Amino acid sequence: MKRPFVCVPVLLAALVTGCGVGATGPVPAGAPASGVQAGTVSHYARLYFVGRYGIQAVPREVDTAATPQRALDLLLKGPDRAERARGLITEVPRLHGRVIARAAEGAVDLRLPVPVAQMSGGGLGLSQIVCTVANADVPGGKQPPDVDVRVYEAGYSTAWTVRCDAAGNVVPVPNR
Repeated sequence: MKRPFVCVPVLLAALVTGCGVGATGPVPAGAPASGVQAGTVSHYARLYFVGRYGIQAVPREVDTAATPQRALDLLLKGPDRAERARGLITEVPRLHGRVIARAAEGAVDLRLPVPVAQMSGGGLGLSQIVCTVANADVPGGKQPPDVDVRVYEAGYSTAWTVRCDAAGNVVPVPNR
């Protein structure tokens, strides 16, 4: 009976040296790594603009945590130069009066200076507003799709409640 010819030491040596990496020491490669300094925290506001394929979330760096009002104020200024260069626009119409977003526990109270029926933009502007405030820093530990946005329209005494789903669509919350 013949045994197969196996040379384990030669095979092992080939595997160890076969990758082509030899033993080396430190190699100069340029400047040391840079970036976020230890102890610094970046804050982002998630703004919703309209792009070629519909509503799109855009992170924008801010100096402090983005409250619903802070995020809303940034949204109302419209896309910045880089966002416009990517083809992003806003469908939020010019609103005469102040739009107010106040955070509550797991919710945002949104006060519009006009009735929604008078807003142009085919509903996309309202979606931008709702999704932007729902994705801001809202107390209560809820994920953005679970944040209730209570919309108060000018001329109406009661609010209606919506949420922003993960795709950026506004969905009504049934009365409880």
